Amino acid sequence: MTRTPNIPPQLHIASNAHWSVNHRVNSALPGYLIIASTKATNDLSDLPVEALSSMGHVFAVVQRALKLIGAQRVYLSRFGHSPGYPLHFHAIPVYAWVEDLFWEDERYRALQKFADGPGETPTDGAELTLFIWREFCERRDPPSIKGPSVAEAIEVLRATIRFS
Repeated sequence: MTRTPNIPPQLHIASNAHWSVNHRVNSALPGYLIIASTKATNDLSDLPVEALSSMGHVFAVVQRALKLIGAQRVYLSRFGHSPGYPLHFHAIPVYAWVEDLFWEDERYRALQKFADGPGETPTDGAELTLFIWREFCERRDPPSIKGPSVAEAIEVLRATIRFS
């Protein structure tokens, strides 16, 4: 099984010839995963056809596994403009308890001031992603977890995520 370099082995979950899945290094949110290309590129157009063809399958397997550990939604996003990192996607689980924490935190109500009209839903993926990043990845003292710990989630995900 291939691992992404510089990822601690205890965070590695699964891989195939084109993609490696690990728990995000600095995330206290159980199941926050990174799906990284095994090819050293930061451009989708540089990937071989086989990698592009298997990408949807990898995303689906990861999403299904995160839902099995309680995610009500899974956001799959590409960011990655930092040099030195391969092309990668964030698989961000949104649990009901995470969304409850978002609504309980008055600081995030300021986001409502940026919209000119009513949104399609009370909140959106961008707002919840910001909340998850700030509270579970960047805070020294993140909120309490309701459910499996990061280590417990990794064990379940290792047993669940298979690409064969």
